[in-house]
Amino acid sequence: MNFKTWANSRVKKMNWVDMQFVKISVIGFTLMIAKLWNPLLGLNWYWYALIFVLAAIKPFSKALNLCKK
Repeated sequence: MNFKTWANSRVKKMNWVDMQFVKISVIGFTLMIAKLWNPLLGLNWYWYALIFVLAAIKPFSKALNLCKK
């Protein structure tokens, strides 16, 4: 069993509340990194918007079934 199948089997056991806690923990970790590394918070707002859009393209296209893989 490789890591991908193992991780998929674990994720399938989670409900929506567990997934929300994972999201909150990732947000908390990101804020901690931003607090420890000050130049990260000094960017202009449009850099954060660009990062958001680039990171969201694949999940949104997969959710909307636009990827044909």
